[in-house]
This record gives sequence, C-alpha cells and structure tokens, in this order.
Amino acid sequence: MRKQLTYTAQDGRDKGKAFIITEMAARPAHKWATRALFALISGGVDIPESVAEMGMAGLAAIGLQSLNGISVEKAEPLLDELLTCVSVMPDPRKPEVVRALFDEDIEEPMTYFKLQKEVLILHMGFLKPDAE
Repeated sequence: MRKQLTYTAQDGRDKGKAFIITEMAARPAHKWATRALFALISGGVDIPESVAEMGMAGLAAIGLQSLNGISVEKAEPLLDELLTCVSVMPDPRKPEVVRALFDEDIEEPMTYFKLQKEVLILHMGFLKPDAE
C-alpha cells in the first residue's frame, strides 16, 4: 500500500487548506527519479554511476540540494509531475471527501513549493532513521 500524508497549509490565503499527498507507484517514481538524475548529469552535476542506478534512493543519497543543478526547462515538468501526487480535501471537516487538485485550489505560489517539497520528503523519507 502506498504511503499517504495530509499536509495543511499554515499561512497566507491557503491557511487551513488540507491536501492529501500519495506516494507514486514504484515504476513512475523510478522513472521520475531517473529523469531527474539524467537532468542533473546533463547540467554538469557529477553523479556516480552507482547513485544513478538507485532511482529515488540515489536522489536522496546525493541530497535535495543537488536538484539546484537542473535547468528550469528540465525542472518544470519534473516539478509539475510531483503535483500529480497531490489531491485536495475541500472541507477538512469531511476528510472522506477528496478530489483532484485544480489550479484554483491554491492561492499562494509558496504553497506549490511546500507541496512539492512534501512530495519529495514522502518519497525519500524511507531513508530517514525515524521513518516507519
């Protein structure tokens, strides 16, 4: 079963909005990580072959900061794909009602960054010692 977490926006116009983040299936996650690693390599970041073969685990091993080496043109589709893991809970008092995310659901640009970061943490969190 894929992992899920609920992220609740803490500030701005999105304060209190609840989002459900669901882990990608293994194959799409591996493909996403492979594209990210190759984008890093083409951006001049030195990635050992053993790390490149590890997919998401490889990205986690070299650290999220390394993603700064990806050009905007290559990063944008990768970041957009992370948002496919996000759904919205329109009314947190009714947690059973969850639907696909629409652009209108988010009013603060920073919320997108925070959601993308949470998606990455969910996918790479298995390497943390306190992970379940």
